[in-house]
Amino acid sequence: MTTDVDKFPLLSQIKDPASVRELHPDELEHLADEIRNYLVDVTSKIGGHFAAGLGTVELSIALHFVFNTPEDRIVWDIGHQAYPHKILTGRRNLLHSIRQHGGISGFLKRTESEYDTFGAGHSSTSISAALGMAVGMKQLGLSRETIAVIGDGALTGGMAYEALNNAGNEDTDLIVVLNDNEMSISPNVGAVSYYLSRILSGRAYTMARGGARTVLGTLPPSVLRYAERAEGLIKGMVMPSTFFEEMGFYYIGPVDGHDVGALVSTLQNLKDVRGPRFLHIVTRKGKGYAPAEEDPLVYHGVTPFDPETGEFPPKKKVRTYTHVFGDWLCDMAEADPKLIGITPAMREGSGLVKFSERFPDRYFDVGIAEQHSLTFAAGLACEGVKPVLAIYSTFLQRAYDQLIHDVSIQDLDILLAIDRAGFVGADGPTHAGVYDLSYMRCVPNMLIMVPADEAECRNMLYTGYLHQGPASVRYPRGSGPGVSETKKMQALAIGKAEIRRESATGKVAIMAFGTMVAQAESISEHLDATVANMRFVKPLDEETIVSLADRHRYLVTIEENVVMGGAGSAINEFLSAQGICVSILNIGVPDRHVEHGTQREQWNEVGLDEEGLLNQINSFIESENGKQNDSR
Repeated sequence: MTTDVDKFPLLSQIKDPASVRELHPDELEHLADEIRNYLVDVTSKIGGHFAAGLGTVELSIALHFVFNTPEDRIVWDIGHQAYPHKILTGRRNLLHSIRQHGGISGFLKRTESEYDTFGAGHSSTSISAALGMAVGMKQLGLSRETIAVIGDGALTGGMAYEALNNAGNEDTDLIVVLNDNEMSISPNVGAVSYYLSRILSGRAYTMARGGARTVLGTLPPSVLRYAERAEGLIKGMVMPSTFFEEMGFYYIGPVDGHDVGALVSTLQNLKDVRGPRFLHIVTRKGKGYAPAEEDPLVYHGVTPFDPETGEFPPKKKVRTYTHVFGDWLCDMAEADPKLIGITPAMREGSGLVKFSERFPDRYFDVGIAEQHSLTFAAGLACEGVKPVLAIYSTFLQRAYDQLIHDVSIQDLDILLAIDRAGFVGADGPTHAGVYDLSYMRCVPNMLIMVPADEAECRNMLYTGYLHQGPASVRYPRGSGPGVSETKKMQALAIGKAEIRRESATGKVAIMAFGTMVAQAESISEHLDATVANMRFVKPLDEETIVSLADRHRYLVTIEENVVMGGAGSAINEFLSAQGICVSILNIGVPDRHVEHGTQREQWNEVGLDEEGLLNQINSFIESENGKQNDSR
């Protein structure tokens, strides 16, 4: 029987980064081969983020070989590229559990390992965090290195430039490593990505820079000023590095990110330089596995596949809410030439591929720039066109100021198609879309809709599109109950719920929102409960709420959103304002972060599955009955 020791003899000896530092430099390339093969071996069985990690194998080895981790801090941007880092930091034998319930996280997580210095599931945070660490260590009198690793895709995010601008003006030791692979998840867009993609080799620049410094060192001061100015012009012609140097960084690169020897020697040299340093490396996403090199987008995040051929088993075709949105967007664009589709770097994930192909002049991918996407949409709306912004719930959080300041206050005509609302499964708490109802419903002028099924989602998108002012439709990841849409779109009455089931006893009324409508209907027979599909979080159907309160002893609200400030809270506030006293139970996501697993496992954990809902409602009724008996 073949064991890991047989298949990966060198990797099997690596227990932690200290083990890496014990290797001879000549062994590092062989270690890289074994890590790459191990990634293919494990990920082909369980799935996960794949192509990005294949591209950072040599960089991960070089960083841990050169620097004294964990005392020296490595801050990775997001975690897609950090699987090799996890392998080298004592979690090789746990990689088979990654992104699974009870297993290790697919992202960096401070509570998981001391080598994970900063946790993040959103892009463009690494330089800010690393600068904070570097300044903090300086304040404490500690002499350690801090290294931020950021992809060129993440450099489309404005926060990265805010950090670069700050770091270049600080007398602080910081190394920024730009992992330039011309890819994030969707193909990178924007001027910065184009600027970087033109760089093919750093040899000419490195030679010119080295020669210039030798010559400049021999010149008298009176000539030196003019020579330095000339050096800058020459560098700009050979290699456009002046952007980063003008920000205050000592720039080196580009360096071949798959030459582990070159990386090691370059990083060792950078250790002897003080202040802000910028290392530009060029890598290939999917490196070493031919199918992933040919199509890194397909192999960014994978399900299990055949490692020999790279082929995936046939998938059962399931219609998702993302498909519903994508088809609606194309249909609506055919009907209205003023429609503009926008995404912050999630063309595939948000369902805009067909739209981008059919309406290229009306499609805008603005990069990993959620704040910009909202204000860009606001500017479009000012000119009388109709922007539709497709954005994940967890990413909309990053543009909250723009939602209030640029959209709501000006009451601009924008439709937000909010995907991945509720639990998202293996991506865990960093991507959970369980806060949007709370943070949106307090914003004036917002229309907030939550579809119970696919057909209702299509009609809500149409309703929001026709609405004059900010409107949102929030829908979950994956498929719904399977209610087919019709080609003809129908506008819904704003702020009107529908009754799905009437109770014979008038004991319990369940007011359910979005994904929880199907759950409520599933348990309604056991409770003989009235079920209302509330449809609108803002404005609420106040007439239906009053009617349900009048006709039932107990009210229950259910939502796949945090209970605090959510849709149930909105109903509580309305009842209180009306002076209506009724026993009410609010069910939703509790006040804690829910770890990764399947969506069903996450529902089970917080009691949003059928059994959990029944237990909570029955316990509430028993408690309320006990209170009434005690008061007699």
